[in-house]
Amino acid sequence: MEQIRKTFFILMILMVMGSCLYLNHIGPVLHQQGNPIAFIVSAFKLKLSSSEYVLLAKTEKRRRYLSQIKGNREYEVVKDFMISKGWEYKEQIGSGLIFSNNGEDAVVEVRQYSNEYFIWEIQKAFFN
Repeated sequence: MEQIRKTFFILMILMVMGSCLYLNHIGPVLHQQGNPIAFIVSAFKLKLSSSEYVLLAKTEKRRRYLSQIKGNREYEVVKDFMISKGWEYKEQIGSGLIFSNNGEDAVVEVRQYSNEYFIWEIQKAFFN
């Protein structure tokens, strides 16, 4: 019985230490965009799904998505998404990706959130 207690105690200490190290690693990143809970939930959804993006936030005017950085293909997710909605990729200017459709231009704002994730925003009018 004493051996079981000792093993349980050691496992609990290791779990607490592992959790602290993990939170220390991602802690500063979590609060840079405000409420970190939406990011945590979206990051878990992204890790558990086969999708390349997940909806992070939605307002009446904008939608914000979270994607994982995968080598030099990080913006391909955004380009594929917009192409699937009927938009044609034109160029990148700074952190904005420019798309056109029937003479109208749309800008998708992209910003790196952490070493593993980036956030991209689209105005709602462009994907209805």
